[in-house]
Amino acid sequence: MEKLHNLDTFTKILTDKGYNGYFHTQGAYPGKLKESISTYLESCHSGVESISMPMLLLTGYLQWAGDDKPSVQCHMWVKHESGTFGLQKMEITKKDRFGQLLKHSELTDRSVTAVPKANEAIAMVSDTPKQKVVPHGKRFKF
Repeated sequence: MEKLHNLDTFTKILTDKGYNGYFHTQGAYPGKLKESISTYLESCHSGVESISMPMLLLTGYLQWAGDDKPSVQCHMWVKHESGTFGLQKMEITKKDRFGQLLKHSELTDRSVTAVPKANEAIAMVSDTPKQKVVPHGKRFKF
């Protein structure tokens, strides 16, 4: 079973891997990872929100170039138990400017320390340009 981390450690690991943009926790509470999760948990503690299950959904963009360009979004399902956090599942999706799914990748059974860096996650759903291989023996002569 995955080791669960406190909020500081959990968010530091993800931030160090490049997940340093803005996220939403449970569809609201925008902010950097730690800020978003903390604000949501404070709302739960004060009674504004209720924790119905020990799973949080964090959503954020890994790549955004405007409304008229494709974007890459990340969804993380985070297990929350007694002030500790662990990653359950991660989905990386690339959508066109109309919101249509272009490519999708799902990662399960990985600890937060084993998730790919943000740029690697983007590459998982990006189109890689085909490279032409020029045979070694054929060269131009002048």
